[in-house]
Parts: sequence; C-alpha cells; structure tokens
Amino acid sequence: MKVRAFTAITACKFTRWFLRVIGRGATQMPGRVATKIYPDILGYLAKDVRTVVVTGTNGKTTTARMISKTLSDCGVSFLANKSGANLLNGITAEFIANCTPTGKPKKEAALIESDEAAFKKVGKYVDPELVLVTNVFRDQLDRYGEVTHTLNNIKIGIENSPHATVCLNADCSLTASLAEEVDNKIIFYGVNEPIYKKRVKEESDAPYCIHCKYEYEYEYITYGHLGKYHCPHCGYSRPDPEVAASKVIVSDAEHSEIEIDAAGEKFKALINLPGGYNIYNGVSAVTVAYALGLDLKKAVSALSSFECGFGRMEKFMIGKAETRMILIKNPAGCNQVLNFLSNVNEKSIFAVCLNDNYADGRDISWIWDVDFEVLAEMADKLEYICVSGIRAYEIGMRFKYAGIDPDKIKVFKDYDKLLDAISEQDMPVYIMPTYTAMMDLRALVSKRFGYKNFWE
Repeated sequence: MKVRAFTAITACKFTRWFLRVIGRGATQMPGRVATKIYPDILGYLAKDVRTVVVTGTNGKTTTARMISKTLSDCGVSFLANKSGANLLNGITAEFIANCTPTGKPKKEAALIESDEAAFKKVGKYVDPELVLVTNVFRDQLDRYGEVTHTLNNIKIGIENSPHATVCLNADCSLTASLAEEVDNKIIFYGVNEPIYKKRVKEESDAPYCIHCKYEYEYEYITYGHLGKYHCPHCGYSRPDPEVAASKVIVSDAEHSEIEIDAAGEKFKALINLPGGYNIYNGVSAVTVAYALGLDLKKAVSALSSFECGFGRMEKFMIGKAETRMILIKNPAGCNQVLNFLSNVNEKSIFAVCLNDNYADGRDISWIWDVDFEVLAEMADKLEYICVSGIRAYEIGMRFKYAGIDPDKIKVFKDYDKLLDAISEQDMPVYIMPTYTAMMDLRALVSKRFGYKNFWE
C-alpha cells in the first residue's frame, strides 16, 4: 500500500465530506485534492474494476442512467458518476468515494460518463472493458475546436483502451469512421428509419465525406447529420448496425415506443422520456447490455423505468406548474429540443437561460444556428417566453429576430424571480438552460421546492 495513495484517499474523502456538510456538490474539488497528492491515483484504484465508459457529444448522462438501471436490475455491483462530474477529477473522486481507506474497491464494476476531451486520459487510467461513443457534434468551439478535433480526442481515448469493446453510432458518419482507425472489437448501433415526420431546419455538422470531402447523399436523416448516408464518390457509407431501432412506433411529447433488433432478436421497448434523441440513447444502452452479455429483456425493460439525469427532461412541480428542465448546449441538441416542443399540443410557457461561463462555452454564436423560428410558427401554443441568465438579452434578441412577438418575451435576470413567475402558472412550462444555468436553477429548485440535490 503506497503511503501517497493512502494520503490522497484520506484527503479526498475528508474534502468530500466537508463540502457536502456545507451544502456543496463536492464533485470536482475532492478529486483535485487527491490528484495533487498522487497524480496516478485513478489508475491505482481502477486496476481491479471492470469499467464501462460512455463518451461523445450529446446523450452521455441520459444513456448512462439507462445503463445504470440495467446494471442494477441485473444485480451488478457498480459505482457511477451520476452527478455528471465527467472530467478526470470528478471521476477520480467517485472511485475514491467507493473504495476503502487502503484503496480496495467496494464495487466490482464502474459506469463512467466521460467528457470527450478528458477521455484521452481516462481511458489510459481505467483500461475500460467497454467504450460507448454516442455521437460527435459541434460543441463549445472555444473549448473543443471543430468536430474533427473532438473526434481525434475520442480516437486517442480508444487507443488508450486497447482491451475495450467499442460501441459506435453507425448513423454518425464521424463516429462510425473510428472503426477504421482502431484495432478494437467494434459493435455498431443505429436507427433504421426516420424518427420525425417533420423536422426543424438544421445545419449539418458533417455534410462532406470524412475521407474524400464529397457531399454525402442520404436515404433518410434522423436528425442533424445522423442517418443513412453514403458518399457517391468513394463509397464510404453507413455500416449495418448489429443493434438497431428497427421501427419507430410512437414518438410523442411524453415517451417513445420502438422495436429494437439485437442481432436478429426483436423486442418492443417503451422509453419513458420524450424526444427522438432519446431513442438513440435507448438503443445505445441496449447495445451496451448486448456487448456485456447481460439480460436483454431486463435492458429493454429498464428503458421504461430508469430515473432521468438531472436537467435532462427532468420533471418537477414548481408551484402549480408542471415543469420540465431540458439542458441545451449546442445547435444539434437544441434543435432536438425544438423538435420535441413542436409536438406539444397544449398551450405552454418556454424559458431559456443562457450563460457563457467556461463550462457553457464562452462563444454563444451557436444560438444563431438553432431554428428558433419554429417557435414563431407555434405562436398559438406559446403563451410567452422567459429569458434569463448572463446573456439573457442576447437570447431575447435572437427570439426577436426569429419572428417572435416582443410582447411575448419576458426578461428575468434573477432566477428566484423566474421561479416565482413559473410557480404562478397553471400550464406546462419548459425550461431550457445551458449547463451552469441548469446547475444554479437545479439548486434553487431543490432548496425551494423540496427536490433532492443533483448529486443524490
């Protein structure tokens, strides 16, 4: 037993305990303390733990929650960073929270959500048994750069995970291309037909072939650049998925019903969250179960009963208002929220909270690539829009340019006042915050309306 490891574990556990006592989330700082003392502490703790890593641009947290329910239902003893602390320090803190003072793991397995850039190091330390890549979209250009930079980060992470089976989204031309770059066993998953009858207008993040730069042709598009693509010049095309949503039966404002085909075995699945992108999350979670050899019936059943991640279609009662909180962070994800909202038939109130802190991305120009014009088309169902956050006036201006009546745009610079206004409503409310706005709002909702803290 290394003295430095014991010291790092003790310091981390104490820091986490102290921060929780004073009401802080304690998701990153304890791990930062530990790695200052012993930089390789994560590798030391993870060496005897079977680890599944979920990475990619969109859908990590919800997919991890779906997988978590499957693991629980299958009787697997595991730890998970369900607070969403997906950088190296947060992951380290979670491993330490689930080990003895001498570093012996208390769980046999780990389910880790990893930031795409952090995965380069995470993969090296934890040597995962399985890696799931959800997709690659343009996200926070000031932090990640262009999509090819994000793709390369994931590639390095996989190269640092030589023993992992890798599950890739066949419908994402960027993600699927990783199969040609690594030596790992690959399992593809996807959606075999369109999800939406009508989609918002979207700019593709990958319109041109990753190999020869000719424009892709599509048999169908599910959303963004995802779908059944092929390059007419070099022949690069969507691989056949081993696990897929073979049929989309229903996708409405409350849930989705699909048929899942896993290597020829078919299952009817109900996903207890709305939004077409959650169909992908559900199929990817079943793919993980398939790759691990778990009970597929339990994996499919888990989709109807898992607990959604905080801020990811999370539902609350705020006063009289039934409220959903839906994280937004990039054009592709935000457009999918708008696809969902366009299926809402009752009169509703929308709130958008835009921050530009480091964790949100300093560059907010992405809001001009979102099809907010669809909200103007929903004027008869839109009571009004609330805007809040550090960049409230900028998002308000974006709505004005989208054609929304300025009289329907209300500015709330204070989150408490925003919640006061929401609590007085007797119609559904949909709150769309960026990451740090979500964290602040989520804490206020817990404090004022009695919901559990985000890390619980």
